Amino acid sequence: MTEAEVMARAGGTCEFCGAADALQPVAFAPAGAVALCPACRGETDTGPDHFRCLEGAAWSGEPVVQFAVWQRLGTIEAPWASETRAGMALSPEAEAWANAPQAVTHRDSNGAILANGDTVTLIKDLPVKGAGFTAKRGTAVRGITLVPDNAAHIEGRVEGQRIVILTEFVKKR
Repeated sequence: MTEAEVMARAGGTCEFCGAADALQPVAFAPAGAVALCPACRGETDTGPDHFRCLEGAAWSGEPVVQFAVWQRLGTIEAPWASETRAGMALSPEAEAWANAPQAVTHRDSNGAILANGDTVTLIKDLPVKGAGFTAKRGTAVRGITLVPDNAAHIEGRVEGQRIVILTEFVKKR
C-alpha cells in the first residue's frame, strides 16, 4: 500500500487515537503501514493514559490496524493493556501476522547488530567446556554463524574448535 493509500484509508485522522495533526505512515511488519499522529508514534511525551485509545482502536475493521494495535499493546506494561490484547478478536489475516515467527536479532555487548560472517572479538576469558582450554580475551572469531532461534548465541571457531559463544561476551569488529 502506498503512503497516499494509507492516508486515504485513515481519513485524515490517527488510526489509533483519532488526532488529525502531523500524520505519518508507520510500518508494522509484516502487515503494512498505519497512519499515526506524533503522540502515537512516540515522538511526544503523552502521559500514561494516552494509549488507552488502543482499547477502541482494537475494534477496527482493518486487519493492518488490528495487528498494529495488538503489537503496540504488547509493549505496554499495564494490566489494562494485557487484558485488552487478550480480549482482541483478530481477523484471520491479522491473526496470521500475529502468529508469524518474529525475526531474531543478535546484538553484541555494545548493542551492535551481528550478521552471519561477521568478525567479533571476545571481551572476556571464556572457559570452553569439553575442549579443555580457555578462549582468551581479545581473540578474534571470524566468520561467525548466528543461532537462528536464540538471539543470545552465536557459533564460531576458536583454536580449531567450533563453539557456541554468548553474544554478551563479544564485540563486533
